[in-house]
Amino acid sequence: MNQYLLLPRDSNQALGIGKYAIDFLAGAFGEVDPEPLKRTEQFFVDSIGCAIAALGIKANAPLVLRQEAMYYPMQPPLGVPVLGSQSTVAAEKAVLADSSAARELDSNGTNFGYNPRTGSCRGEFGHNDFYPVCVAGAMQKGLDGAKLLRAMLCLDEIRGRLAEVFGLKDYKIDHVLHGGIASAAVYGALVGATAEQIESAIGQLVAHHVPFRAIRHGHQLSDSKGASAAITAEMAVTAVRRAMRGFIGPADIFRNPQAIFCLFEKPQQPGESPFDLPLSTTGNDFAIMGMHFKLGLYEHQSAGAIHGLIQLLAAHPALMDDPAAISNIRITIYEPAWSIIGDPHKRNPQTRQSADHSMVYIISTILRKACETKAASWSDLMLLPADYADDVLNHPVTRSLMERIEFVHGGPEYDSKYPDGIPTTIEITHDVLGNFSSGMVLYPDGHARGDAAQLSKILDEKFRRLASLGVANVDALLTRVSNLGSKSADQIRSLYDFELLT
Repeated sequence: MNQYLLLPRDSNQALGIGKYAIDFLAGAFGEVDPEPLKRTEQFFVDSIGCAIAALGIKANAPLVLRQEAMYYPMQPPLGVPVLGSQSTVAAEKAVLADSSAARELDSNGTNFGYNPRTGSCRGEFGHNDFYPVCVAGAMQKGLDGAKLLRAMLCLDEIRGRLAEVFGLKDYKIDHVLHGGIASAAVYGALVGATAEQIESAIGQLVAHHVPFRAIRHGHQLSDSKGASAAITAEMAVTAVRRAMRGFIGPADIFRNPQAIFCLFEKPQQPGESPFDLPLSTTGNDFAIMGMHFKLGLYEHQSAGAIHGLIQLLAAHPALMDDPAAISNIRITIYEPAWSIIGDPHKRNPQTRQSADHSMVYIISTILRKACETKAASWSDLMLLPADYADDVLNHPVTRSLMERIEFVHGGPEYDSKYPDGIPTTIEITHDVLGNFSSGMVLYPDGHARGDAAQLSKILDEKFRRLASLGVANVDALLTRVSNLGSKSADQIRSLYDFELLT
């Protein structure tokens, strides 16, 4: 049975979040259905594959932050290892390094700030970047895998529900702040902080460490974009440790008239926050169930176009015979995809961080690969780090196809269907074969409401391809990070004790 805890707008919601996290981890609300826990583990395992790949290709930010972490050695139990290492460092630095690695390739899970049960819709983004916070807390306190899995579910519940009631992007604030608030709450609950100390940590984070979307601005994106979640998670852990040592941060931050929430959105009544905050306690209606998987390296807003393209190629293999015979590709999409990945500035990406947010590059690369391999499935055409290598970014066939893509904003017919789905139509004009249309794609593979029949198989293929870039024995790694609910405290403590390829 689904049950919920409502933190009303006229209450101290920061304190309420702290109490909720403590009670949820203690099992005070009752049992959680197996499906949300299973889904949480899928997202966790997926994030590990993404992190290993980022380290395997020696992506800059994860390596820099991993090196930084090694300058802060600390013995257990306060010290915890970074991914693929036995060396223990300060928890906040391990979180910084590992969250950066998980997020770097922009291929882990995502949410759109939409609740299909209530219709709540802020269109606020967010990603499953913060699991290292839970791992660090569980390692420090010697907790087993069942408690770790519950902590991950709790973190994504707080983060996901905040995204449904307050749109940070509307005020040019980066979405990772919601994850930082959730991280402070769950890390605090894991390591024994009181609800008041968690409130203090959340207050510190919101008062001192609000990340604006300046980190994502520019024609070519910097390391700051991929490391944003990691830096916010580092600050969340630091704030909790500081609060537990006695530092008192701003109280009741959601109702503080000078903090971002009331500053940007006027409350209905004085002394309130701008929103009520419902949090799931039991059953299966958790925010994680509405989050989406990426089946490769691409901005998730492009998943509808990818799905439509793969369907067209599978149904009409002759389209793969000669890319030069394709005269036009027309993609009809919705806002905000129209602005984010259809942005004219994205038509000439020169870095991976820009190319994986460029619809023209993503679709052209998949089409080029299909023409080369004569294959048409998600597994066959999965976008991997090699598809964004410097020598591939300017592939002449890809660049030629990019010039033949046009975007159309679908208007109200499309906009009204987002963020429940990601409505997209892709149409191909072929010089010999004629015109082909995917029809409107609403729930592509990987989407929370998409066809789940092949999802586990595709995710397994994705994990193996990504993890093979950073470890020699992928099967052993998959065994190590799977079936968390049955793992002992000792197994969790040694979870990251494996070798990375050098």
